Amino acid sequence: MGKIEWAMWANEQALASGFILLTGGIVGVAGQFRGWQFGAYAVAAGVFVCLLEYPRGKRSKGTSMERTGQYCFTVCVKSFGPLTRNYYVRAFLHAMLSVPGGFMLATVLGCVCLGIASLIYLAAAIRGEHWEPILPRKEIRKPEVAASMKNPPQNPPPRPPPEMRRKRVDDLEGAAYDNPISVTDNE
Repeated sequence: MGKIEWAMWANEQALASGFILLTGGIVGVAGQFRGWQFGAYAVAAGVFVCLLEYPRGKRSKGTSMERTGQYCFTVCVKSFGPLTRNYYVRAFLHAMLSVPGGFMLATVLGCVCLGIASLIYLAAAIRGEHWEPILPRKEIRKPEVAASMKNPPQNPPPRPPPEMRRKRVDDLEGAAYDNPISVTDNE
């Protein structure tokens, strides 16, 4: 059985919780709920978490699918160096960002989701995982295709073996071939 990559799950959980926190903050500010200032904080924290978590990290094994347009975010996240690559830092950061969201009903769900993402990042950090950016791959030149592969067969299958095929010749005698099976009329 394979090893679970906890960071991948934490990334998805944190991105979703960032959107939930952002949405709850917008609802709290627009509805002018009591403590709407926490809603304004949730909007800012949700945007920050979404920007931090949008670029996926490279998987240790297998292929890594990057999100659409993540390259510019990857460059920004990569520029902060060990602060964004270390999952202990991310776990602590998400835990601290989630605390003020618990003081307003509209942002409680985002707060809880971000806390869960923080715990998953902590599990990833304990297992020794770290964030590695997915950078664009350089195009690998494929070797030249063999000459026989350039010209596909002209006749549809089933094809007779090469020695049995008709040769196209101008004269009819040269184009004929000998049938190895005797053809007799048994009437």
